This record gives sequence, C-alpha cells and structure tokens, in this order.
Amino acid sequence: MKDVELILFDLGGVLIDIDYQATEDSFVQLGVQDFQQQYTQFQQNQLFDLFETGQISAQHFINKLLPITRKGSSPNEVVHAWNRMIGEFPLEKIALLERLSKQQRIALLSNTNELHMVQVKRAWEKASSLVFESLFEQVFLSHEIQRRKPDVSTFHWVCEELHVKPEKVLFIDDSPQHIAGANSAGLQTHFYESPADFYALFS
Repeated sequence: MKDVELILFDLGGVLIDIDYQATEDSFVQLGVQDFQQQYTQFQQNQLFDLFETGQISAQHFINKLLPITRKGSSPNEVVHAWNRMIGEFPLEKIALLERLSKQQRIALLSNTNELHMVQVKRAWEKASSLVFESLFEQVFLSHEIQRRKPDVSTFHWVCEELHVKPEKVLFIDDSPQHIAGANSAGLQTHFYESPADFYALFS
C-alpha cells in the first residue's frame, strides 16, 4: 500500500457477509413482488435513504413497509425479512482486523441502519469476544452521522474527523458507486470483488 496513513473499511460485503437476495426472497414471501425495484445494493428509494441517514425511526420504517406486504404480516416478520441479508463475520477477517488494529490506523464507514446494526452486533458477538468498536479508531455509521456514501462531502467530512488528508486514505468497498465517490473525493480505493484480492492487500 503506497503512502497510506489510514485504511477506511466498508462493513457489509467487505467485513461481514451480506446476501441481498435473502432479504428480497423474504419480502417476496411476505407478498412484496417488486422489492428489487425499491432496494438493491446499487440503488434504493427515498424511504431507505431516510432510514439510513437516521431521519426516520425504525418503527416508522417498519410501518411504511407493512402496507406493501400481504394482509396479516407482523412487524416482527418485516424486521426478520429486512435483517435476512446480514450474514456472518469470517474468522479470517476478524483476525486481520485484530492484527491491523495493532499496527495501522483503521476506521469504518458504513451505510447502515439501526435494525441492521443490532443484527451485525449479534453476528460479531458470535464470532469474537472483543468489543467491535474497539478495533477501529472511529466507526462512522450513516444513521448516526446522518451522511451517506457515495457523497463526496461524506468522505471529506470523515477525513476531517480523522485528521487525515484524503489522498492518505485507502478506502475499501464492494459497491462501485461508493468507490466512484471516494475517488472523486481524492481517496485511494480498492474495489472489493473477491476475498483473495482483499487479503492480498495485507500480505
């Protein structure tokens, strides 16, 4: 890694396994036939944007989704379907984070929401006894900072918070639109396409 002061990780799809299809399938089972048109890895409608930036509560989000599901669906079923995409933390990635945290500045920037983070924390606790946040200099979650990727202003704000120049940051993400935003903000980037290429960065 050339002249990198800090590594900025994405969360879903990079550090924790994500299965968007599992959530789509679950909503189809709840009677939602066009879920993919409303939400994918690459784009989403305003409801999801508002939830990801903390502008609406989890209860409001669920109440907005319930009417598009089949009659009789429960709030718990909606939450379960929404969280189905959250997978597990590969142990090799946890070991990598532990090693990097001792020798390298690392931080996290994730477009996420309060419901997913509950599930993420559960997955982490199954895999590690460490406190998740303890491995990072700072953890930036979109619903807490009310900013999202791929906005250039989000990357500049994060760099200011971390007191690091954008060109000294290596940003790792699995969504091409987020990589494009980071490049426009002046960060170095790695587009996560395979675990092998990812681990090779640190070998």
